[in-house]
Amino acid sequence: MPIDPVELSRELIAFNTINPPGNELTCMMHLEKILAGAGLETSLQHFAPDRANLVARTKGVGSKPPLCFTGHVDTVPLGNASWSVDPFAAEIIDGKMYGRGSTDMKCGVAAFVAAVGNMAGQLAGTGGVVLVITAGEEIGCEGAFHLARAGIVGPAGALVVAEPTSNAAVVGHKGALWLRLTLKGVTAHGSMPHLGVNAAYKAARALTALETFQFNVAPHPYLGSPTLNVGTVRAGLNVNSVPDLAEIGIDIRSIPGLDHSRIREHLKAELGEDISLEPIVDVGAVWTDPSSPWIKDVYEVTRDVTGEDAGSAPRTAPYFTDASALTPALGNPPTIILGPGEAAKAHQTDEYCSVQRIREASDIYAKLAARWVA
Repeated sequence: MPIDPVELSRELIAFNTINPPGNELTCMMHLEKILAGAGLETSLQHFAPDRANLVARTKGVGSKPPLCFTGHVDTVPLGNASWSVDPFAAEIIDGKMYGRGSTDMKCGVAAFVAAVGNMAGQLAGTGGVVLVITAGEEIGCEGAFHLARAGIVGPAGALVVAEPTSNAAVVGHKGALWLRLTLKGVTAHGSMPHLGVNAAYKAARALTALETFQFNVAPHPYLGSPTLNVGTVRAGLNVNSVPDLAEIGIDIRSIPGLDHSRIREHLKAELGEDISLEPIVDVGAVWTDPSSPWIKDVYEVTRDVTGEDAGSAPRTAPYFTDASALTPALGNPPTIILGPGEAAKAHQTDEYCSVQRIREASDIYAKLAARWVA
């Protein structure tokens, strides 16, 4: 019986995989059963209690490395605002499937699982396709980095990341370097501040330096310039004490060619050695030359299915993806980000994905897989 991408989307949304804590294992086991039943070779890769990645391959090895599809099944929390629908019911209203994780990105996962599962026989005996379904993407690509470190997934000839793009072909995104900047002082009574060292004042001087920080690199022609934002500042436990600790949360978005270790060295040079910089999230930028032959194939298939032309201006994504971990692990193949979700609805209350886009995405993925093994 063929796998219906819309029905599978509803099944996946019903699993509560809010991260933290994730608890993706039950959802992964459901997908493993479907893919094994379709004839793929499957492997669950556990990395924490109730958490695992799923790798599934079409049977047979050809001379050509496989086409890889990837997506994650963890979601962000529901948020404080009330939903107008049950966030786990996957209710379809006016052609939109509502639910946490619908856009980001369970409908994308369902679309490529259905596409590949339904043509597994056609793909057998070729270089074929590998599906890499991850846990823990929402907090720094945890599952994908586990796979990359273990050397389980590579190599691949090309990578499709089914993150939300409204089925537009996206050729890159910035990297993310989130840092915890710590400054230490010496506590003292608030009435005798001269006996202490105020970490809040140190933080103030650091904030001034961060506001005017320059990366001193040329902008990328399509991704633009790197950015730095201070998102959190914390110092002190009570008003009548000199704070002996201050923390600043820094969100840096990098561009291809800008090494994250170089950024950290630059920051230390600007801020002085009397600081501690701890990475919270460290994922690199992703970029594929839009003139590469396979990207042109993707543009052609997408245009045939959706009727929309990629045009002369390559598209980029504002968010990071598991490609930051997987593209290098797969041997740096050409990478496209293309999925049915609506990027603007990701992480939102009453998140939804268009049912039509789910079917379009599954069609695009099937055509890409068929071309790959032709």
